[in-house]
Amino acid sequence: MLVLIAIGLVAGFVTAVSPCVLPVLPILFAGGATGSRRRPLAIIGGLIVSFSAFTLGGVWLLDELGLPKDFLRDVAIVLLFVVAATLVFPRVGQIVERPLYRLSRRPAGDLGGGFLLGVSLGLVFVPCASPVLAAITVLGATNEVGGRAIVLTTAYSLGAAIPMLGIAYGGTAVMKRLRPQAQNVRRALGVVVALTALAIAFNLDRHLQTAVPDYVKSIQDRVERSDRGERELAKVRGATRETSAGLRDYGAAPGFTGIRQWINTPGERPLSIAGLRGKVVLVDFWTYSCINCLRTFPHLRAWDRTYRAQGLVTIGVHTPEFAFEQVEGNVRSAVKRLDLDYPIAMDNDFGTWNAFQNRYWPAKYLIDARGHIRYAHFGEGAYETTESHIRALLAERKDDLPAPVQIADRTPKARYTPETYLGYERLSPEQFAGDSLAPDDAADYRFPRRPLTANQIAYAGQMTVEPQRLVAGLGARLRLRFQAQVVHLVLGGQGSLEVFLDGRKLKTVRIDGSRLYTLLSLPRVRQGLLELRFAPGISVYAFTFG
Repeated sequence: MLVLIAIGLVAGFVTAVSPCVLPVLPILFAGGATGSRRRPLAIIGGLIVSFSAFTLGGVWLLDELGLPKDFLRDVAIVLLFVVAATLVFPRVGQIVERPLYRLSRRPAGDLGGGFLLGVSLGLVFVPCASPVLAAITVLGATNEVGGRAIVLTTAYSLGAAIPMLGIAYGGTAVMKRLRPQAQNVRRALGVVVALTALAIAFNLDRHLQTAVPDYVKSIQDRVERSDRGERELAKVRGATRETSAGLRDYGAAPGFTGIRQWINTPGERPLSIAGLRGKVVLVDFWTYSCINCLRTFPHLRAWDRTYRAQGLVTIGVHTPEFAFEQVEGNVRSAVKRLDLDYPIAMDNDFGTWNAFQNRYWPAKYLIDARGHIRYAHFGEGAYETTESHIRALLAERKDDLPAPVQIADRTPKARYTPETYLGYERLSPEQFAGDSLAPDDAADYRFPRRPLTANQIAYAGQMTVEPQRLVAGLGARLRLRFQAQVVHLVLGGQGSLEVFLDGRKLKTVRIDGSRLYTLLSLPRVRQGLLELRFAPGISVYAFTFG
């Protein structure tokens, strides 16, 4: 648990000094400059409470209330305008702060306006949550938000609050020197808050964030992703002693729980950890529309074919991300298309996923001949390390191993547009640049007049936006400002799709069934404006990039 808290604190601190928070800095400074020395504490308190609460439960709350996914962002902008009004017009400040003053029995400026400002900043700051919080998406999807998620989110928000508190107190220090002009300064800072809120409302903050180089990206990656598999295992299972193979022992592996169907086993009979004693088992969690999973398969196939005779058993646990990935026929077709001839377990109910306490696609676990977990790796890459551990575990019983496989690691190293979901359940309000969504209803959409900024997406024509997908109607179109070399899109249904790049038509793609389609394969990584025009009835799920 202490490791988890440390990771959250450091990752939050790094995020708080990244370009992501630049738009909120003037508001923090203004907030700290317009009250007593306790006001910055009230601001940061409100930020921590709202950020933690809405990161953990915002999606669930909006679903329960039937509200659009950008509702919280709109609330935050309204709150910022209210805060600006309290600074420009003292009478408004007294009215807003009076209810909280009664509760706190403290001077109004310390808690009321400060806490309100912090709450609004917390809502604006939610999209800055970095990859260290990605696991919470899966926790929410499986209704499993518990103690670890709460601790991680709280530690992250506290880490982010430390440098922000310094900025707020900087405003307090400056205000001391300008005390004779306090009222005029207060009004001027209120105008700054209002202008910043207006910029956020029109997405001008995105221009600032993308124009400034992300000078902390490498630090974030190192904090949040380095040795993540080892940290997660130690956190979830608890490490014991280091063994002769140089790998730690994380205890007995859980069984294959809740498997609906086995593929590629004799008579499609189920396998068990107990029945595989004496073998080294590589368990790979995957789903067939996940591009990160697909890029690992050359290595998995090579390891299986090289070391199967030496005692390695590779088992793919297919845990679906989308509803169509639960269909047995679709999974069988993917297994055949991907040339996977090792056993595949269909984990539609997340039974084995939860038994392993897994949170990632893809994820690999190594189990030794005694049935104990000895190693895990999450995501792509680290293929040489994983293979060396496979060989070490096999060498505990065999000496004559074949030479290591020679396959290049093609894990993307450049910075790409992040994975982009198109259903309202996981569509980021910061990425969506169009009008408000009409969840689950057929509606007409229009592209915004302003140009899209980096990673933004917009819809046009008739569409039905559902939790996991959008379904194209008449004249359905989509635009995306991306950075990548290869663009993939998960699609379903039957029909055609026209692909345009920077206004020029490139090709027409025939859609025949639910799977991952490659729309663009460019000579190099570049930025571009992608436009797609759909035939009615096509289902559109998620973009991935490489």
